[in-house]
Amino acid sequence: MPDPQGRPGVSQRVLVTGGGRGVGAAIVRAAALAGFHVVFTVRTAAAEAEALIADIKAEKPDAAIEVRSLDLADKGAVDAFAAAIAEEPAYFGFVHNAGMSYDTLAAMVDQTKAEQLMQVNYWSFVKIAGALIRPMTRARAGRIVAIGSIAADVANAGNAIYAGSKAALAGYCRTLAIETARRGVTVNVVAPGFVDTAMLAPYAAYRANVEKQIPAGRFAAPEDVGAVVGFLISPGAAYVTGATLPVDGGLTAALAIQR
Repeated sequence: MPDPQGRPGVSQRVLVTGGGRGVGAAIVRAAALAGFHVVFTVRTAAAEAEALIADIKAEKPDAAIEVRSLDLADKGAVDAFAAAIAEEPAYFGFVHNAGMSYDTLAAMVDQTKAEQLMQVNYWSFVKIAGALIRPMTRARAGRIVAIGSIAADVANAGNAIYAGSKAALAGYCRTLAIETARRGVTVNVVAPGFVDTAMLAPYAAYRANVEKQIPAGRFAAPEDVGAVVGFLISPGAAYVTGATLPVDGGLTAALAIQR
């Protein structure tokens, strides 16, 4: 694949966190099939990751793709990982997909669990982006995409900590976007609504009712999100930065969802 900015010698490597299954796997597939050299991380999805690599290579035998083990809840491991990738050839793209959820009423929050969620959803992004942003700005080319959530803007009972982490992520990305725009780096957030993945298993009993209230009439497929990320790391998105793109079937344009 040619350099998305048309410049020879610029890295085509893309890092994706949490790429073994669900939305992450769809992002890995989209990037690899577009010709990027994809490095993705997993915590427990090692078997799924190997199957994903085999599947992609069956479709594109020359695909450059590799998987690395990383627990984003482990601050020390994230620090070591960030230090290591900072010494590697520059990455052109970074997609922070990995995340965890924690459902409880705001008045009943367990701080230890909340801090672990913030480490995975927010602080690990800050650390890894910090390691990659300088090489990107030196190369004057880069794409950073964070997978946020419509929960950052639309309240849902029991979702305070998760929503807060995604709101923090979006706020950080907006600032990073304006700090790096003149250096050819774009920073955007993709904010999915209800996506058909294991993370939404707790909503199974409400699914039919929820789908009736989504204007599109269905949950998103992981590929719906992966395609938007694929656009944001493509040449056509060079002038898109500081944006949050909802991928929610019109949900945030409608009235609040009711279970």
